[in-house]
Amino acid sequence: MERFFDIFFSGLALLIFSPFLVLIILVLRLTGEGEIFFVQERIGKNGEVFKLFKFATMLKDSPNIGTRTVTMTADPRILPVGRFLRKTKINELPQLLNVFLGDMSLIGPRPLTAQTFGYYSASTQNFINQVRPGLSGVGSIIFRGEEDIMYGASASIDFYEEVIMPYKGLLEEWFVVNKTIYIYFLAIIVTVWTVVIPSTQIAWKMFKGLPEPPAELKPSLNYSK
Repeated sequence: MERFFDIFFSGLALLIFSPFLVLIILVLRLTGEGEIFFVQERIGKNGEVFKLFKFATMLKDSPNIGTRTVTMTADPRILPVGRFLRKTKINELPQLLNVFLGDMSLIGPRPLTAQTFGYYSASTQNFINQVRPGLSGVGSIIFRGEEDIMYGASASIDFYEEVIMPYKGLLEEWFVVNKTIYIYFLAIIVTVWTVVIPSTQIAWKMFKGLPEPPAELKPSLNYSK
């Protein structure tokens, strides 16, 4: 059933947004390094690797520079237009094609690179491998401001690996255990809401029983019981 809605919604969105996507393509061609798409291997269902599409927002060789596949606030690798695209999440729109093709679902755990996926425990990896990764999802909604969290004293790979990823893993496990068509549609609605009102605490109210974040993350995640 979810696959039907994935195909329907992603196909409809690609059709509706096509003029806007063409405009973004032209802007990217004329700015920065002239790159339009960023294509990167990500871990999908059953641990299979697929190529994920995004609009290019960073220097072409950014996966081999600095913090590699972990992005932080004020990351010098981000291009001027790319900063706007990332802030508004417009850079994620090409993943609608991944959803349409079946690599991803609209809702699921965030697809990660092999490097960042390896930060999860073996148990969490096994949970996540049971489902298609998502364009959005519970983990993505809660960590919608992840780049802002990785700032100042928190701007380290150790903090990302030892604090952020274990908790994010618990959120993704919660999704897999509680996955229903109701959660699917609820996550779509909450995603739209948080894009419009980023400071909202609605996710904590709508998704009942989410694991409590560690103290270091509560302020950044706008946590509310």
